[in-house]
Amino acid sequence: MWNLPESFYITTPIYYVNAQPHIGHGYCTVAADVLARYQRLFGVDSFFLTGTDEHGSKVEESARDAGITPQELVDRNTQHFKDAWKALDITNDYFVRTTDKRHELAVQKLVDELHKTTTPDGKPAVYEGEYKGLYCVGCEKFLTEKDLTEDGLCPDHLVKPTLLSEKNYFFRLTSYLDKVKTMIETDELRILPKERKNEVLGLFKQGLDDFSISREKVEWGVPLPFDPSQKAYVWVDALPNYITAIGYGDDRNTFDKWWGGSRIVHLIGKDILKFHCVFWPAMLIALGEKVPDTIFIHGYFTINGQKMSKSLGNVISNVDLVERFGVDAARYLLLNMFPFGIDGDIRIEDFYRKYNSDLANDFGNLISRTIKLTMSNFGGKIPPIGEFTDDEKKLHELTKVAVQKCRENVDSINPNGAAEAFMTVSRELNRYFDFQKPWVLSKEKKLDRLGTVLRVTLEGIRCASVLAYPYMPGKCRDIREALGVQPEPKSIGQAESLELLVEGAELKPLKALFPRLDIPKQAVAPAEGVQADNLITIDDVAKVELRIAEVLEAEAVPKTDKLLKLQILIGKEKRQIVAGIAQHYKPENLVGKKIVVVYNLKPAKLRGIESNGMLLAAKKGDKLTILTLDSDIPSGASVS
Repeated sequence: MWNLPESFYITTPIYYVNAQPHIGHGYCTVAADVLARYQRLFGVDSFFLTGTDEHGSKVEESARDAGITPQELVDRNTQHFKDAWKALDITNDYFVRTTDKRHELAVQKLVDELHKTTTPDGKPAVYEGEYKGLYCVGCEKFLTEKDLTEDGLCPDHLVKPTLLSEKNYFFRLTSYLDKVKTMIETDELRILPKERKNEVLGLFKQGLDDFSISREKVEWGVPLPFDPSQKAYVWVDALPNYITAIGYGDDRNTFDKWWGGSRIVHLIGKDILKFHCVFWPAMLIALGEKVPDTIFIHGYFTINGQKMSKSLGNVISNVDLVERFGVDAARYLLLNMFPFGIDGDIRIEDFYRKYNSDLANDFGNLISRTIKLTMSNFGGKIPPIGEFTDDEKKLHELTKVAVQKCRENVDSINPNGAAEAFMTVSRELNRYFDFQKPWVLSKEKKLDRLGTVLRVTLEGIRCASVLAYPYMPGKCRDIREALGVQPEPKSIGQAESLELLVEGAELKPLKALFPRLDIPKQAVAPAEGVQADNLITIDDVAKVELRIAEVLEAEAVPKTDKLLKLQILIGKEKRQIVAGIAQHYKPENLVGKKIVVVYNLKPAKLRGIESNGMLLAAKKGDKLTILTLDSDIPSGASVS
């Protein structure tokens, strides 16, 4: 018997309202929706939360620039998210807004509780202090010197942070770090994927300080109950949404059910990893509340190798994806272009290829062929089923294995694996159908065997409609109605049998579920700034040999302010290279760095100095950054 939790509580992050929702937001939200729908199909009582983060200085500034009030701005922009989720058929149970009175009152209660709490070592959990630090308005967070680029800029927004000095209240994070770390190490707080768990544990080695929970100079926020001159700082306002939405502060019974008695899963992006995996559990421990069971950190989309950006014109909206492919296909495509949990680069044409391969060919075409043959040979009625051969028995076993695989993958927060379960059934049905050759059986008038083959294929399609329902509820309803069964499957167990259709029941005509789509010509155009005659082949790429090198020495080249001469080690081989990076890096700051170099570049002379190789760097405008490593890979290692 499969061990299931009594109830399941899943959340997305609350999305900041200063930007329009795009497929990056849709990716996480559809994932949560799919996982919640699967849990309901497993018979588990489930609650799915999403919402919007609406306070902070960035909202104040944007509203001022637009000539409207902050409330008018957030009301307008929040509707964009609600419209996007409606277009994607999202079935959240609650939509939380941080400007809701209910949320604001609960935040005040939470902050007041923290203010009254003492740490395990007897100190106040919240204390007053003065904060002097570098603040990025775009990030809405304080940064340390080590967070900045070589030029002293915020790494995300490439602007210089503002030096702020103000009275704040602080949460004594340092008193709870050992407890949080132990919970993560022992998987009492499970962080997935594993590499993200390691990344979080690495934060503890870097050193973590107490953090500010209030701002003095922000107007648009929740006033602290014990000092109304201060507004709750963004993370103390935003993170508690996960509990304020389910009754913290006003409905203890509902709160205890969903927070105390459920399996809790937070889905988040990697940019908010520290706040969710360290700050949030520490606050909950201080409050005496349970920490989440699982925090899953997913990756990001890039489009044609570039981050989605208004200025690049490459932002894809959720509504646009739905208009191109239909809502069910859009849901499937969003989650299955690359493995859930890692970064992935996509091109618009990739969506079309995946759609045609998986949905039009493997799924939709099978259904059309099977119903067409049944209509022409059995008067549009479900045919009788004969004795199973080994082929039918194997197919039956496969559907039962697919159900088990589906459960396992949903349990491990792997929606791709759940999709693979129903796509495996679809592909095996195609193989079965082609091997049995029902069109030949029809020609030879072998109606008994033909009836069994078509009936088993129709039963397999019904099984696939159960497994695929959380992804593609609309299309699966259409399939099920055509087969004469209840539009919404009652349980996942209905996918384990090949004998649930009613013999003689009438099949209903079904239009092509996923008609093939041509790839628009503009979808395969080279990226902006790339000329067709500049494109290279994979053979050209294979000629370039990249290696890791360690910088041993660095010095300025005389009579030039642009060049540095570097002595590098590539494995056991010492080399000298000359690089035009003197205006961006001091020689002493390069020693010991691991860099990426072109190993097989023909030697050249610059200012009379031989350069045997070339380092790689990224440049935008006046900013240049050399490519370095974030882990300890030995020099000499190849880069591919």
